[in-house]
Amino acid sequence: MREHDLAQARELGRQIARHGAIIITGACPGLPHEAVLGAREVGTFVLGISPALCLDEHIDRYHSPHEEYDALVFTGSGLMGREIETIRSCHIVCIVGGRSGTLGEFAIAYDEGKLIAVLQGTGGIADSIDEIVGMVHKDTGAEVIYDRDPRALIDRAIEHYEDRVRRGVAHCIRIPNG
Repeated sequence: MREHDLAQARELGRQIARHGAIIITGACPGLPHEAVLGAREVGTFVLGISPALCLDEHIDRYHSPHEEYDALVFTGSGLMGREIETIRSCHIVCIVGGRSGTLGEFAIAYDEGKLIAVLQGTGGIADSIDEIVGMVHKDTGAEVIYDRDPRALIDRAIEHYEDRVRRGVAHCIRIPNG
């Protein structure tokens, strides 16, 4: 992973936390973990949806972090199975970098009609989402927004989400800071 991508992911986490939102990830290393670290710097609640059955498996089999999370949900569903719970638990799905797992998460989010915020310039799937959307030709109600700046992306995503709430397309749940 490039230092730039790690820094962008960490800033994305900070920006999510700045809005008083919680961050939910698949509790894995890499760019998602960097977002968790950024969110922790600001002090928001961090939830991990683990592919493992228990903490030992989470650490030993999946080589995944655990100490930075306020709570871990152990699904026992494996890497791909836990993605359904992760995506369905989110109001806004953020895509940063990514490989096949991120592609699976994007597909679930798109089919579920989620608001998807893509941090461009971070490589991987994030830099190819616009092409994938162009191939899908399926109206699911999903909205995809793009930006190269984490702050601008999250600000726009929050605005879009609040608009979806006003239109009755989404329901708003606020977690107060503190």
